[in-house]
Amino acid sequence: MVSIVIPAHNEAAVIGANLRRLLAGTEPGEFDVIVVPNACRDRTAEAAAEVPGVRVIETSVPGKVPALRLGDEACKTFPRVYLDADVELTAGSVRALVAACARPGVLAAAPVPELDLAGVGRLVRRVHRVHDRMIAPSRALAGVGVYVLTEAGHARVFPMPDVIADDGWVHTTFAPDERAVVAEARSVVRPARTVQAHLNRRVRVRRGNRELAALDRAHAGGPGLGSLAGLVRRREVSPIDAAAYLSVLVLDRAVSRVRRDKAGWGSDLSTRAATAPAE
Repeated sequence: MVSIVIPAHNEAAVIGANLRRLLAGTEPGEFDVIVVPNACRDRTAEAAAEVPGVRVIETSVPGKVPALRLGDEACKTFPRVYLDADVELTAGSVRALVAACARPGVLAAAPVPELDLAGVGRLVRRVHRVHDRMIAPSRALAGVGVYVLTEAGHARVFPMPDVIADDGWVHTTFAPDERAVVAEARSVVRPARTVQAHLNRRVRVRRGNRELAALDRAHAGGPGLGSLAGLVRRREVSPIDAAAYLSVLVLDRAVSRVRRDKAGWGSDLSTRAATAPAE
């Protein structure tokens, strides 16, 4: 019915439970599941291999995109689901995504994400609440931990270059009417638990966006402060939530600027753009 590729780096703590949740209620052979542990220093490969119906292809090569390509080469069928190892997805959601890919003109699909805020600090919880509402209208295939490609969609995306934001690469490959957000499908995403972890993630997101821009795959402009004001006016977020978001946003931009200057990202991205494979 569908192939599912799951790149995994040091995910032994969650991979087993997430795979069992994914396969619960499925028929034998219904899902072709391939886990690609890459450069792991824990028992990710062993934990995945313990789950019946899962193929494990282990590699010493680090990086998510090389793992995606390796798993993709082993797939048996289309559509193909590309799933982050730490994201929860049920068989029912997979079936809904596959059904969406059968609609005329749809080349890629993604679920609606749900944030698991258990254990998240109070300040960063407010930040996540605001950020999620701000980006929801334009998120589509990026930032949900899952995307699905039809055979025609796959031909556009692969071979995928070595980019940080694989989901951003996929998202910008398709026009809005070619990608579907499937309301009947849900992915459970665990965001950063602390402000420091959130800032680290945002630095990576900003670097990934710059990399895509260097490859002529820039995202459309994100939501501005006007959208935040609108959320407050409509009482979708509180003024305290908005203040928390703005305070962390200032830190986010300052940290990103400092790290970018120290790392010399500009020259690195230019090199990547020059050596990226042609579409």
